Amino acid sequence: MPLQPLKFPLWQYLTQPVFQSAYPLVLDPRRFHHHYQVELLERCLYRSVESRQD
Repeated sequence: MPLQPLKFPLWQYLTQPVFQSAYPLVLDPRRFHHHYQVELLERCLYRSVESRQD
């Protein structure tokens, strides 16, 4: 089974808001990737719940 390339959200990483307490700056790429995946999952679940309510 070949390894798949890491799909890193480079643009989101480079354009993080700086000096905003609501959005903490994450400099570690691995930690940022994990945080990004969690937020993406939360957004997908929220959309799923919204679509079921309609």
